[in-house]
Amino acid sequence: MIEIINKFEKFIYAVLMIMLMVVLITSLFELVSIMYDALWVNTPGLLKSHELIAVLGAFLLVLIGVELLDTIKAYFIENTIHVEIVILLAIIAMARKVILLDPTAADPYAFGFELMGIGVIVVGLGAGYYLIKKAGLLHYPARQKTE
Repeated sequence: MIEIINKFEKFIYAVLMIMLMVVLITSLFELVSIMYDALWVNTPGLLKSHELIAVLGAFLLVLIGVELLDTIKAYFIENTIHVEIVILLAIIAMARKVILLDPTAADPYAFGFELMGIGVIVVGLGAGYYLIKKAGLLHYPARQKTE
């Protein structure tokens, strides 16, 4: 029974990896499209601030997808979760959130509370990353293999 469950999990991870690869390919095409429009169509040779934010946001989204694919691949191959990569992925996601923030679109108080929340999350992630590096805990075994 355990062997069937292990094979089923491997199948699910394989399907997730294929779906994530499709998402990454479409995200890459979107990034190329955004960059093409920003650099050659709208204002040739110049990037306006909103265009730069869109390009950086799309770039970081592709980077997050690649790192997530790497995490799933590592689990698929080694049956371990790379804790360091997961925390770095969360830090990149928060950096993307900060880059895409529009201070003019929100109420100043709501924007301030959002920034404070993001700050707390970033400090927590940074502290977690520091503690993981200091402890030398780079992998979290998902489960013991049964023979």
